[in-house]
Amino acid sequence: MSPVPPAGLRLRRYGALLGRYLRPQARKVALLALLVLGGIGLQLVQPQILRYFIETAQSGGRQVALLWAAAAFLGFALARHLASLGSDFLAADTGWTATNALRADLAEHVLRLEMPFHKAHSPGELIERIDGDVTALSNFFSVFSLRLLGSGLLVAGILGLLYGEDWRVGTGLTAYALLTLAALGLVQRAAVPRWAAQRQADAELMGFIEERIAGREEIQAAGAQAYTLRRLYELLRGVLLRTRAALVVSHVTQALGGSLSALGYAVGLALGVLLYTQGKATLGTAYLVAYYIGMLAEPLQSIREQVQDLQRATASVDRVAELMDLRPQVADPAAPEALPAGPLPVEFEEVTFRYEEAAPPSVPPAAAEAREEVPALQGVSFSLKAGQVLGLLGRTGSGKTTLARLVYRLYDPQQGAVRLAGVDVRRAALAEVRGRVGVVTQEVQLFQASLRENLTFFDPAICDEQIEGALRALRLWDWVCSLPRGLDTPLSAGGYGLSAGEAQLLSFARVFLQDPGVVILDEASSRLDPVTETLLERAVDRLLEGRTGIVIAHRLRTVQRASDLLILENGRAVEMGARATLAADPRSRFSRLLHAGLEEALQ
Repeated sequence: MSPVPPAGLRLRRYGALLGRYLRPQARKVALLALLVLGGIGLQLVQPQILRYFIETAQSGGRQVALLWAAAAFLGFALARHLASLGSDFLAADTGWTATNALRADLAEHVLRLEMPFHKAHSPGELIERIDGDVTALSNFFSVFSLRLLGSGLLVAGILGLLYGEDWRVGTGLTAYALLTLAALGLVQRAAVPRWAAQRQADAELMGFIEERIAGREEIQAAGAQAYTLRRLYELLRGVLLRTRAALVVSHVTQALGGSLSALGYAVGLALGVLLYTQGKATLGTAYLVAYYIGMLAEPLQSIREQVQDLQRATASVDRVAELMDLRPQVADPAAPEALPAGPLPVEFEEVTFRYEEAAPPSVPPAAAEAREEVPALQGVSFSLKAGQVLGLLGRTGSGKTTLARLVYRLYDPQQGAVRLAGVDVRRAALAEVRGRVGVVTQEVQLFQASLRENLTFFDPAICDEQIEGALRALRLWDWVCSLPRGLDTPLSAGGYGLSAGEAQLLSFARVFLQDPGVVILDEASSRLDPVTETLLERAVDRLLEGRTGIVIAHRLRTVQRASDLLILENGRAVEMGARATLAADPRSRFSRLLHAGLEEALQ
């Protein structure tokens, strides 16, 4: 269980969240405040009308006066209900508008965090953090502050009016109100860490379910259903225990509030009867005291409910704030430098990089330290001219993909520099680097949307003419026309219904629409059948035309389009040069790879 933040930090977090997401809705919040406060005023006036009615009737007053009093009471009651209806509508609208904005900000923030964070947190857990925790804040954003303030003002107004009737009644019920609030505050302290643990248990369960559903084929093939269900049972039991602990405290809060409410009724009614029997109050005043006592239970109950909601909201606020406090290491510079148009030269200068990831608990500390000391890249240097194509060779784990990730700044090196057209990528705007470097990998992510939206990444600024031009340039337009609905053909999440080759063709079209200055191909044709690979090879040639290319290759055919070669071994650059020169030199590593069989030698 994570430590509970100090009260001062919590108050700052509350204030920051409320200010950031309610300020754009200032007019709606102001109207909501007027409705809530207006409803409080109407509640305080209604008992005065009842007292007037009772005393007028008791003294034999005119019937017209009684009718006017009854009409006024009904009018005030109707106005109060209309104010309540309006405040409920505005509260829901304000709360959902604020939480949706927070969800969007959290999602954008999570997408900016580095890969080590995403490897440590499953998609299911992040969904629960972004949606589940934020949903728990809906009441906090909408009416928590107003209802808490309004209930406090209502309590203060009732007590003030009771003091005006008799100081003993006011004093007794003031002591009761203070006792109630103090007791609820003590219970709230015990509830916050339990609700935080419950939210974390939910997140872990969601992460587990998401991972197992995604890997259902492997689980079925390995016969791991029993293990999966046993682990699911353990997580469900954890959710049960933590939820039960949190709910016990909440029910204690509810029972305590009900008991204190009954106590308040008893004290107030006893005081009213005492004043009436002693002749110190009229029947109307005694009824007024009893009515106000009944009213006093409502705001105290509301305060209790708000405190109970605060118990849940506090846990979510803490978790949301912890997530937002994480700062991405790969960030935009204060004064970014611009990248020139056209193909971009690429330069690595003594680049050393290691993945800073926590080792699994099963790995002994000594082994974890040893693993962290081995860099993925060690002192790599090379220079690739604009418009040339670099073939990147090496065994699995030699650092090829890591090198590519540094070019489009998925990570930043711990030592050395990566430059595009002489500009250190850390000095360029992150969006510009990602926009000028196009990447095609073996795994293609497709979304449940139309073909058009998958090609444009939902960018409405890209028109159909641009899409058709790109597809024709890649000789893919005929393939698109063969689909049932052309660009409007719906695709399923994960690309179900498309072959690996068709999905790969879409990834090439995406990059072509991006019009980058550098193209990185991470063995993009390794999973294709010969016919589709031939089509894709033509698309590769067109994509690399007039652009700088980095091609991670395992096949001889892929290497042949490279003007230069770089061979990596254990994270070090062991050979670099023109492909034709290295192929003709029998002493070169590349020449030996060709004679040994490139595909077999690089496995």
